[in-house]
Amino acid sequence: MRRPHAPSDRPGQATLDQLLTVLAAPAVLLSDPDGQVRPDGAQGLYVGDTRYGSRLEIGVDGADLHARSVPLDDAATARFDGELRGDRGLVRLRRERTLADGHVVDHVELHNVELPDSEASGTVDGVSLRVVVRARSDLAATAVVKSGAPLDVVVPQVGGGGARWSRNGTGAELVVEPAAGEATTVGPDAVLAWPVHLEPGERWSVRLTVGPAGGRPAGFTPAAPIPWTLPAAGAGHLDALLHRSLADLDGLMLADPHAPDGRHDRFTAAGSPWFCTLFGRDSLWTARLLLPLGTELAASTLRVLARRQGRRHDARSEEEPGKILHEVRPGGLRAGGLDLPPHYYGTIDATSLWCCLLHDAWRAGMAEDEVAALLPNLESALAWIARTAGPTGFLTYRGSSGGGLANQGWKDSAGGVRWADGSIAERPLALCEVQGYAYSAAWGGAAVLEAFGHGGAREWLRWADELAVRFRSAFWIDDPAGAYPAIALDAGGRAVTGPASNMGHLLSTGLLTAAEADLVADRLARPDLDGGRGLRTLSSTSAGFDPLTYHCGSVWPHDTAVAVLGLAGVGRHDVARSLGEGLVAAAAEFDDRLPELYAEVDGETSSYPTACRPQAWAAAGAVAVVGYLSGWPLPEWTRGA
Repeated sequence: MRRPHAPSDRPGQATLDQLLTVLAAPAVLLSDPDGQVRPDGAQGLYVGDTRYGSRLEIGVDGADLHARSVPLDDAATARFDGELRGDRGLVRLRRERTLADGHVVDHVELHNVELPDSEASGTVDGVSLRVVVRARSDLAATAVVKSGAPLDVVVPQVGGGGARWSRNGTGAELVVEPAAGEATTVGPDAVLAWPVHLEPGERWSVRLTVGPAGGRPAGFTPAAPIPWTLPAAGAGHLDALLHRSLADLDGLMLADPHAPDGRHDRFTAAGSPWFCTLFGRDSLWTARLLLPLGTELAASTLRVLARRQGRRHDARSEEEPGKILHEVRPGGLRAGGLDLPPHYYGTIDATSLWCCLLHDAWRAGMAEDEVAALLPNLESALAWIARTAGPTGFLTYRGSSGGGLANQGWKDSAGGVRWADGSIAERPLALCEVQGYAYSAAWGGAAVLEAFGHGGAREWLRWADELAVRFRSAFWIDDPAGAYPAIALDAGGRAVTGPASNMGHLLSTGLLTAAEADLVADRLARPDLDGGRGLRTLSSTSAGFDPLTYHCGSVWPHDTAVAVLGLAGVGRHDVARSLGEGLVAAAAEFDDRLPELYAEVDGETSSYPTACRPQAWAAAGAVAVVGYLSGWPLPEWTRGA
């Protein structure tokens, strides 16, 4: 049973948890479950970082249309069936929706059904109707919609063939076929109407197309799905979760228009609708979790990020030579306290994760010439890791001084790193999992360099060993429930108390001894972290615990999946199965489309209303957990460096 949705950390933000998503990145359409796009909250058509349509309702004068969604497997399509029943017959409505090339196409058909005499209460004859479409566009920035800030009205220009909206050089359009018999404006709405007469058995249809005026905006382009190779099918509910997750990953697939020789390297956008773009950390973890299905996504993701690897020092974007970026926003991002440039590098972990993925993909069968082409990027990334670790020997971050992110690990909300007493840890911070990633990057990078005849492998192995010694002396905490690695070291070098899920990421890095891995497994198994529906981000024993917050007690599917595979890799299948089966149980309560995060309260799930759904690494995490529970071979990276 799923509880009512949880409040977001920022009241007033646009909510998603009750909406239906149709997805073909970089486009997303959010509607009510009956298919109507109503002018409420987050509903509408988004392409990249702009909402091009905020209303698209179809109705029949004098009748109350009730439509229902018909389940489909394809993330880019939807269908809604409804009916109008009167004493003279039955008119059925079918609304078929397709999202492609940055536009949504709704094909709406009315059918005057001939009823048997036993069902008709009067003479069956023709039906006259007036079909009305109401459409709106606010051309709002996606981030502004999310924030819940007031939006400006854009008045349309209308005609029988549709409507147009325009502001500051950006335009949206509605095209209708056939042309409407009536066209007018009512405030911000374009109102188009058709008089329709249907004889018994007759059908009438209209085609509605909404999208950016003048074609799809510049930026990342749609990509064809990857032909996944499944090691084995799941069973029952596992199979349903697997195929729903793979369909969502197909819907999130984007191509890099800057790939040379016409090659469109693919990667997954982070999530719908707020993060429908390239995110370094998200795309890397998604590709890593999907390595059992092939190396194509990993190889192309590595190349996409390598093209944007840092080459200079820039304080505003936080670009540095060798650094892998955090996110791309073609027009920048200004909302909710953020002010990000088009290319923003404010991440402490993406560079190490890039190195890890290159090693893992190579071991999984990535073509050697493709690996060799990325060796200069690997050497540059490893050099960034060593420089960033600096004299303390740990990778730390201070956070952005301007409008960027305060926290730069995956728990990037302002209060995401807390002490056991609930107080926020003071930056600069050295996160535990980031040290694990760096260890794995150094070890894996050394293996790749040595295999391809490049120097430096021995030095990187020594660097990794020294990091492990430093970590062992600085991060471990003992409390009455046992020993565990701290979530971070704070500005004073103190280990931040309070068990958190971050320690689960260490299991697959090789940084821990077998005995230490057992201590982590024992701690993850406790009910304060495993509440029965996945892994909590923060222990329920911590004063800052709140399952209805972004990072302080909620459950993130990718976080759970990383822990599950790490636990399996060190042989702790008892804990791995408990967490994995809990995640699968939660997925059933979300119709097998796991969101970015959710709350777990007393063994029941609760929606987090602004959570992206689908989210790439949540879907990839679901695939990884299904694979583990179905007996797929574990990815080699789960066994640690």
